[in-house]
Amino acid sequence: MKILNNSIVRLEPLNMEHAPLLLPIAMEENLVQYSPSDINRPESLRDYITKAIGERANGESIPYAVFDMLKATYAGCTRFMNIDRTNKVLEIGSTWIGRAFQGTGLNTAMKLLMLEYAFDELGFEKVEFKIDERNIRSRKAVEKLGAALEGVLRENVFLLDGYKRNTCCYGILKKEWSSNP
Repeated sequence: MKILNNSIVRLEPLNMEHAPLLLPIAMEENLVQYSPSDINRPESLRDYITKAIGERANGESIPYAVFDMLKATYAGCTRFMNIDRTNKVLEIGSTWIGRAFQGTGLNTAMKLLMLEYAFDELGFEKVEFKIDERNIRSRKAVEKLGAALEGVLRENVFLLDGYKRNTCCYGILKKEWSSNP
């Protein structure tokens, strides 16, 4: 597993040793309000990491712990997921970072690093993002990266509070990424 890094962020292959380092962030109230992920208790975070490690072993995802290089501390998690090698499409998702790291440029630096790796090193031709329709901040962030809204899946995911969300599907094609300055 390759570590991805730049001057702002380091993405380390997620493992169980990250659990105690990520727990204080995972326990932040409403951190994953738009996500079906249950991470805010020690046992649920361990289950989350165990599942992510299993998906990596099966080639289904590549999960990372996010380390903020400027603050010299762990900030959250992200992953490549729904990997379709045949069609050269994958998704960047299951991303959560603590509130102290939001709006600092960390998420943008992380996504740019992941896009570069997906297109230039892994050889994928499309990267997708799936975001709760109500999560305007995340939607604007991927739009700034050049992702196009491709459609909305209506009431397709149950969240932890029982709400059934609409999911906005965004995508960036390699040829669009290559044309980015």
